[in-house]
Amino acid sequence: MIEAADLAGALIRAPSVTPEAGPALDVLEEALRGIGFEVHRPVFSEPGTPDVENLFAAIGTGEYHLAFAGHVDVVPPGEEAAWRHPPFSGALEDGVLYGRGAVDMKSAIAAMAGAASRFLARRPQFGGRLSFLVTGDEEGPSVNGTKKLLAWAAGRGERFSAALVGEPTSAGRVGDQIKVGRRGSFSVTLAVSGRQGHAAYPHLADNPVPLLMALLAGLVSEPLDTGSERFEPSTLQIVDVSTGNEAWNVIPGSARARLNSRFNDMWTRDTLRAEFERRIAAAATALGRDIEWRLEEGPAPSESFLTREETLIASLSDAVAAITGARPALSTGGGTSDARFIKDYCPVVELGLVGRTMHQTDERAPVSEIGELARIYEAFLDRIFKAA
Repeated sequence: MIEAADLAGALIRAPSVTPEAGPALDVLEEALRGIGFEVHRPVFSEPGTPDVENLFAAIGTGEYHLAFAGHVDVVPPGEEAAWRHPPFSGALEDGVLYGRGAVDMKSAIAAMAGAASRFLARRPQFGGRLSFLVTGDEEGPSVNGTKKLLAWAAGRGERFSAALVGEPTSAGRVGDQIKVGRRGSFSVTLAVSGRQGHAAYPHLADNPVPLLMALLAGLVSEPLDTGSERFEPSTLQIVDVSTGNEAWNVIPGSARARLNSRFNDMWTRDTLRAEFERRIAAAATALGRDIEWRLEEGPAPSESFLTREETLIASLSDAVAAITGARPALSTGGGTSDARFIKDYCPVVELGLVGRTMHQTDERAPVSEIGELARIYEAFLDRIFKAA
């Protein structure tokens, strides 16, 4: 049997700051092989990005194929002296497990393995196929991770029926909400050109900063929408404004602003870009002069999606209710996750720990909540394979 909290501690003690996930994958491979899984560790490459090691493990030969999905790479711990316990110590204090990845999301991976061990001990002939899709490239550029791992598995003949991602989706208590979809993400840079000059002679220059400010005002002055049936309103945030100018007496020749939108199912990337361009053009026209501007798309765009597989959603919701006594809310809020790649292969839902301390100093998770999550996953396995 795999004890979820013990495995979570072992995973935390295997430092795996993205994209160096190998030590944590070693720990996970040993645990999964011990309960009968066949394990593969493909490494994927892309020019300009680091090589990334991933893990695919599977057991069973039935038609219905459920994938547990997630990542063992973590963000850097920051100033280690600021931590109550060293960030990779996996320290246990007063029933709480400390360390980078305790919430996002090594404990969920451990809970999945613990649930699988108990499920397989009771039902060794469960009539389906169960796999783990675990990447080392979720916190990084997400180029050599889940997307390529899915294609690699599909090339080997794997056909996924459904997937459960263990991202920390719970809000206040374990299982109070599950993700049944995600908003899209679209990043752009708005660049405005002017004419550089001396700050004492502005009539000889053309300052692009006021022009950029006017275009940004036109871009963000009105909401994108008021939300849809299953999604909250789309957002547009200015995340950076820069000229690259470090001198006090120079008017810059150009100015740039970076923006990020988290958008609902009322938009696509193409229609959203068209709306941005319409608003910018209208703001430029209102200024009554020619403005040289351009819009550049940023990295890692993703479309919104909504899972509609009722058997999958009901099985997970029933499992949560059976363990916690309360049914979860169905959410599509928050950021993006690797579910955006998985949705192209099968229906996907997400459930993990409470995300209150993810990416923070002293990231931590109560051992009781790790155990509760493992019991939910085990109850879900019973239901999904019975339903299948």
